[in-house]
Amino acid sequence: MAETACDGSQWLQAIGCGTHIPIVACSRRLRGASGEPQTYIAVLTTPPMSGASLSTPLLQAGSKASHPTVLVAGGAGYIGSHVCKALAEAGVAPVCYDTLEKGHAWAVKWGPLEQGDIGDKSRLDEVLGHYTPAAIIHLAGYIEVGESVREPDRYWQNNVAKSEILIEACLRHGVPAMVFSSTCAVYGLPTMEVLAEDHPLAPLNPYAKSKAEIEGVLVHAAKSGLRSVSLRYFNATGADADGTIGEAHNPETHLLPLAADAVLGLGPPLTILGADYPTPDGSCIRDFVHVSDLAQAHLSALRWMTNAPSDCHEVFNLGGGTGYSVREVLVETERIAGRPVPYTLGPRRPGDSPRLVANFSKASAKLGWAPTRDLATQIEDTLRWRRSMPRRQP
Repeated sequence: MAETACDGSQWLQAIGCGTHIPIVACSRRLRGASGEPQTYIAVLTTPPMSGASLSTPLLQAGSKASHPTVLVAGGAGYIGSHVCKALAEAGVAPVCYDTLEKGHAWAVKWGPLEQGDIGDKSRLDEVLGHYTPAAIIHLAGYIEVGESVREPDRYWQNNVAKSEILIEACLRHGVPAMVFSSTCAVYGLPTMEVLAEDHPLAPLNPYAKSKAEIEGVLVHAAKSGLRSVSLRYFNATGADADGTIGEAHNPETHLLPLAADAVLGLGPPLTILGADYPTPDGSCIRDFVHVSDLAQAHLSALRWMTNAPSDCHEVFNLGGGTGYSVREVLVETERIAGRPVPYTLGPRRPGDSPRLVANFSKASAKLGWAPTRDLATQIEDTLRWRRSMPRRQP
């Protein structure tokens, strides 16, 4: 097989100029850092996102490939695997860097897998030196709020200390840009109905505090030339429409997959964590955004950084802009599934905010991004995925 079966410069031109992209399948071989050749398929099927164009200086800087390489730390996870697919469909070569502690090898379908820890300096040097990526998308880290309350030091070490090592490696290897996976939980208790990026940061749990701390590290790293964007996700849900990847945490702690398993008879009854919040029905209110919409936002962020100053760090909210209570989500799940969702009432989870709803107007204005899939689509995709997903024993 040839090193590349199509012209990467044409892909970049198509992405950058905003013209229609035809369907193209391109087989490529990348030799991994271990020396083993790995083959994957990149498929262009969608037109580029609107907004700032993706020009070659950012995504070709130092790249040895015929089209740009982006390292995705945590690329074998739920959001990371969808980001890798979106990158491949845009003509970018994703390299998945993951420990597989939480991620899954079966979710790595659009580029090579380099197994490693973001806290392993020598392994980072090996992989970054081999691929010379044009950017890094950093999604690696622990994410469970309740666990972070029980084990705060573990979350600080894994999320903050190791991210500092990754950021230092970026600076050492001259990686020009990073997109960081942050969270709306950095806002804590909201002082307004919908949250804009200038809302004060007041994280309520160690998980959220770790994300806020990494954002601060990136502010300082920008002064040394690592431009970056922190994407503050609201609640990621859904699954890829083709049914090949989706949410597969073990244990699962998120509302939609737990509700889906309960209604499908694949799991125990859902536990509503708190029924006495200051909300109309007593349950938490959250803003849900489809994971495929989130994945597209990472592309938009990379394109936006092309014209951003080298000392830039910017933050953007990513959400649907509408709040739904836990009970409202259950009612919608029952409507779509055609049967009741079994549930019980439990105590509040420590560290939870009663209401988190996004104002994503900044992302819309600057990135040209907006969510396209509503809550019903998110639930439908989740139900489809949970019926067929690979499952492993606890």
